[in-house]
Amino acid sequence: MSWHASGGIRVARQQADIDWFHYMKGIADNVGFHMEIIDAAKIKALNPFYDIDGVIAGAWTLDDGHADPSGLTNAMARGATDMGVKIVRHNRVTDINRLPSGEWEVDTELGKVTAEIVVNAAGSFARQVAQMVGADVPIANMEHHYIVTGAIQEFIDRDEEFPVMRDPYASAYIRQEQKSGLIGIYESTGLTEAWGPDGLPPWSSDSELFPDDLDRLMPWLERAMNCMPPMLDAGIKRIVNGAIPHSADGPPLLGPVAGLENFWLCCGSSFGIAQGAGCGKYLAQWMIHGDAEINMTGFDPRRFGDFADRHYMREKGFQDYGLTYATPLPGEEFSAARDCRLSPLHATLAEKGAVFTQTFGWERPQWFSLDGREEECSYRRNNVFDVVRAECEAVRDRVGVIDMTGFAKYTVRGAGAEAFLNRLLANRMPKRDGGMALAHFLSRQGRILGEATVTRIANDHFYLLSAASAELRDLDHLLQQREEGEAVEVTNATEQRGVMVVAGPRSRELLATLTDAPLDNASFPWRSAQEIELAGVKTLALRINYVGELGWELHPRMADLETLYAAVWAAGEAHGIANFGLYALNSLRMEKAYRGWGAELTNEVTMLEADMARFFHCKKDDFVGKSATETGDTGPLRLVYFSVDAVNADVRGGEPIFVGDDCVGVTTSGGYGYAVEQSLGFGYVPPAQALPGSVLEVGLLDARCQATVLTDAAYDPANQRLMS
Repeated sequence: MSWHASGGIRVARQQADIDWFHYMKGIADNVGFHMEIIDAAKIKALNPFYDIDGVIAGAWTLDDGHADPSGLTNAMARGATDMGVKIVRHNRVTDINRLPSGEWEVDTELGKVTAEIVVNAAGSFARQVAQMVGADVPIANMEHHYIVTGAIQEFIDRDEEFPVMRDPYASAYIRQEQKSGLIGIYESTGLTEAWGPDGLPPWSSDSELFPDDLDRLMPWLERAMNCMPPMLDAGIKRIVNGAIPHSADGPPLLGPVAGLENFWLCCGSSFGIAQGAGCGKYLAQWMIHGDAEINMTGFDPRRFGDFADRHYMREKGFQDYGLTYATPLPGEEFSAARDCRLSPLHATLAEKGAVFTQTFGWERPQWFSLDGREEECSYRRNNVFDVVRAECEAVRDRVGVIDMTGFAKYTVRGAGAEAFLNRLLANRMPKRDGGMALAHFLSRQGRILGEATVTRIANDHFYLLSAASAELRDLDHLLQQREEGEAVEVTNATEQRGVMVVAGPRSRELLATLTDAPLDNASFPWRSAQEIELAGVKTLALRINYVGELGWELHPRMADLETLYAAVWAAGEAHGIANFGLYALNSLRMEKAYRGWGAELTNEVTMLEADMARFFHCKKDDFVGKSATETGDTGPLRLVYFSVDAVNADVRGGEPIFVGDDCVGVTTSGGYGYAVEQSLGFGYVPPAQALPGSVLEVGLLDARCQATVLTDAAYDPANQRLMS
């Protein structure tokens, strides 16, 4: 359907662009997508019209091209109708209501439709449709221009179509439109929301176009035309300014709506014709089977909560639109819609040099700038490498403190609480008060949907912790699987308690100055919890942490967190206390071989593939995913933990793993371990390559680095320091 197999070239003008190309090529190698990094001379050979002044390389995607969206959509609709689908056009939905049966009653202009499942794929109208069921979606409808030039003689004289060009210098894509040129601009200033001021289209809108604003586009349009000199004298034949929906962070909203059953989103796609087929495929898998074959975390609409209000979605959407052709850099932070959710410690930590990153609206410390430096973001080790080293050394040698208030927290109460959690989670629930367990939510197919630390407060009271970004996902797991008549009450307690981790070999000595409660191993063993008083503050203390040192997670009331931090800091100064952030946390957990949810633990893998069988309690009564795990295929891959001979870059996740010339696996996360002086990583490979001592190669940017599969954690494999 009007497919133009022109190929595509993304232009690099600085080394950071090339580093990103190498990272993306690693992903391409994994999925079997043909991509080459080429020099400027090759770009000129493929597109003789392009001005390569200042161009140092290009990412050439040979199988790229462009198609007519309308024709392709109609072809897909024809294919669907041939398979029995009924499509009713010109029939607006006016309301949606939940029936007592759990089904949805959809009111339309031509009558009512009862549906088990509703998918909101309403494009620019997605917010209005979501509001019919009491929800909203973080989408901003932007005005987006593209221009078509007059006919260009150089194009007329040439049979071959030049590749689609994408250039961050012009923040634009440039391609051929028959014998004319077409330029799509993603300007970063002067942006306008379609149908302002609220960005909601009127129901009468149908393929509506808006007046053009060439003055706004001119800085980028001039650059784009200078990149393609034949376009300069061709004149502008047509200007199209239409609406484009943009999610708050770029990727589409693909998955369930938090708090609603059988109401799904497939919207917010700013590259609809490119993303549409994949969205349909994986959403269908998820709806039918309970999970998809790829990791859907980055698309799940529940990555946003109530913090993603009108201001948030507009500011973030505008920012993301303007960054469409900017090269993404690890660690880069942007200013739009910040400070949505703040820990009581935010101002204090900011005064101490905290550089924050945003997770599910929470501002969390990434690292601490003690000398005023700013991070020079890069795919390679940068100017904060040694700053993070100092934070890690403070935790390993003395004592460190980190604010982890953003953790998702829940209480599960009632006479049926223990049986409910045993039915829902793969591990057995703790049998004694103060006991703790690491447990996982599984799909019916046995794939990993979530991870929680469960603390038994009493026989009818459990306290759960999970990842900050999983707050709504895990709440849905808990709420939607209660059975009728089950004596269970689930509460989202995230805003009720703060969390502060105090860890390091001097942590017991420090905390002992603030409490009369005994903290020795016999009185307060590892993996146990107690309600104690610290500096006069009642605190739920959990002797567990994600850094692998002697230490405690402290969970006071949110209102008491600042008081407790001040007391800990004052007492800790005699012990060399230091703040640390998420960069250091990642390094410390990598040394301990701790898996990460969303990286090693995803809906792509089972507990057996993830080497998590010890948390799968097969002897307890039936639970979600049990039979599939016990009777199903163990899967084609195994998780491995490895050291890698890296020089100036570390594993981030997504890099290819090779044996010889064959790409056999993919990394999931990694980092540098300062205590062991090793670059470390996780990845999935076939079982034959997963044996301890196996030698692999990891593609790190422009190099292949030897990796060796490790048997145990690189640091303290016997957990002696945790239990000291």
